Amino acid sequence: MKKGWLKAGKIAAMLVVLALIARSIARNWAAFQSVHVTLDPKIGWLAASVAVVFLTYAIQIESWRRMLRGWDQRLPYTSAARAWTLSNLGRYIPGKVWSVAGLVVLAERAGVRRSAAAVSAFAMQAVVLGTGVVLVAFATPHAASPVLLGGAVLAALVLIGVLAWRRTAQWLGTFADATTPLPPLPISAILLSSGLMLVSWMTFGVAFWMLIRGLISTASVPIPAAMGMFALGYVMGLIAVIAPGGLGVRDLALVGFLTPFLGSGGALALSLASRVHLTLTETGAAGIALLLKPAPAPIITEKVSE
Repeated sequence: MKKGWLKAGKIAAMLVVLALIARSIARNWAAFQSVHVTLDPKIGWLAASVAVVFLTYAIQIESWRRMLRGWDQRLPYTSAARAWTLSNLGRYIPGKVWSVAGLVVLAERAGVRRSAAAVSAFAMQAVVLGTGVVLVAFATPHAASPVLLGGAVLAALVLIGVLAWRRTAQWLGTFADATTPLPPLPISAILLSSGLMLVSWMTFGVAFWMLIRGLISTASVPIPAAMGMFALGYVMGLIAVIAPGGLGVRDLALVGFLTPFLGSGGALALSLASRVHLTLTETGAAGIALLLKPAPAPIITEKVSE
């Protein structure tokens, strides 16, 4: 009976998430159609944009796996892909906690130690924000306040110190799991995970540039500018805790960034198109991950602290 109720609860939760995603797509698509701007769709560019977004997700999943491997948690790629893509849909539920909590639960079910699953889920949020701001600082240094950029980079460096220094790492690991606290995370694992995430921001920006070319072929937005605009808009959406999926915050930011290049109408159209584009690819990636055959749960190993 308990298993039956649990299964019914999972189905109900999935239906709620799908309903929220469908509502988001419908609203953004209706708003996109209401924008009076001349578009010149190019299927090749649009298809390439979708392919690069899927590549981006693949890189982000590997970034998470590399962080887990620093604690000797060798999660199979298919299991990591299922956990990452499914938990990512939690962003459409108001409050940012759902995607993080979902990643912790799904990772633990896939065989990851509870402490590693919990710490990595929160640490990856900081890695995403920190590397995104680093890309903004290099690609579009004048797009955001230096105080904001410097603060985000400082926060990322503090995180690296917390995870790598023995005392703080053990305290954090004990907080997540008092029975088997985590050892410090090797600097090499942090740098490799962060490096892969930085690369994923670049590919995200390239996909956004392709989307612009696919809808407005005459647009003259440089690739570095597209990278910086997309990264800053995405980061601002992540920081907006209440807005599900960064709804509204990210869109307004992109409109402001794109208006000098495309005009107000074109900027609004691209902002809404990007929202629909990401929602569809996130849902599609989760659907593909569900079709993958789950890998056997790995044997959980632990580092022995000296």
